[in-house]
Amino acid sequence: MEPDELRRILNDPRIIEKILGEIRKVSKKLDHVRIMHVCGTHEHEIERFGLRSLLPDNVEIVPGPGCPVCVTPKLEIDRAIFLADKCIITTYGDMYRVPSNKGSFENAKSEGKDIRVVYSITDAIEIAKAEEKEVVHFGIGFETTAPTTAVALLNSPENFSVISVHRLIPPALLFLLSQGEVKVDAFLDPGHVSTIIGTEPYEWISERYRVPQAVAGFEPADILFGIYLLLKQILDGRYEVENAYRRVIKREGNVKAKRMMNEVFYVKDAEWRGFPEIPDSGYGIKRKYEEKDAIKRFEDELRGFEYEEREERGCRCAEVLRGIITPEECGLFRRVCSPSNPVGACMVSSEGACHIRFKFS
Repeated sequence: MEPDELRRILNDPRIIEKILGEIRKVSKKLDHVRIMHVCGTHEHEIERFGLRSLLPDNVEIVPGPGCPVCVTPKLEIDRAIFLADKCIITTYGDMYRVPSNKGSFENAKSEGKDIRVVYSITDAIEIAKAEEKEVVHFGIGFETTAPTTAVALLNSPENFSVISVHRLIPPALLFLLSQGEVKVDAFLDPGHVSTIIGTEPYEWISERYRVPQAVAGFEPADILFGIYLLLKQILDGRYEVENAYRRVIKREGNVKAKRMMNEVFYVKDAEWRGFPEIPDSGYGIKRKYEEKDAIKRFEDELRGFEYEEREERGCRCAEVLRGIITPEECGLFRRVCSPSNPVGACMVSSEGACHIRFKFS
């Protein structure tokens, strides 16, 4: 079956209405339910198709830390900008305007530093092949993009290295539950990340905290079916990880990609923007590949780097990322903070909850 045909079937109004009917039946037997998703694409499609307006009043869908650009710490951005005095820094377009203490990559570029936007890490490698100067790629993303970084590290020229800012989703879910700061009755798990890691890494979270989870795709029917599965689990008193995206995701995930990540990376404690340090939530580059680790490679130069944490006054992006408030509850939203004048990272990225809400509301 061709993708367009499958999409047409999934978006058939009759199918969507049938799923909504089942959601309404189940929700009548439940109190208020708060479901958190951790995927920028899920938030985009939920807003794009107005899915929240179709759900019963007692079913609330909140975005969590599902935007990799948004959770990238300012420390990492500032460190890369510091290195731009000596190196070419490559970064993705979504990162270009993200504010940090030293401004942003865009500001650094305007000051004469060699910052280049690339569409993939392959583009960064091509730049390194064409230049004698050192090239440092700012490697962000969840488990979805980590395999391409791993492959690139193994097949790159001598003047190429990476700042690894990759973050891992399951430890973030565990952290949110362990803190008890926000009420989460169930998780709608991300489709893209799960194509790599599979559903197995979520299972122990459900077992430990008795929280239902469902992995969902990105068509409206996919998302609504995932929500239905979660509501049914809550009604039945179950806490499992269900796969609502079986046409793409397997329990074991992409074994080859995981093997590649395990070859290059080790798991470490990592800071997320809006969070304290989360245990076992980041990828560092293993010692045997440390010549490709820009932090190790430029250790001497970085001794001159100084950093002091500062928060943008009035910005509540951290609370949006943790699911404590909605974008509209931030006093800067629309008044001061907009895609053309972003105060926080959540308004910059196309996967940020504030950017998406601004675009569609």
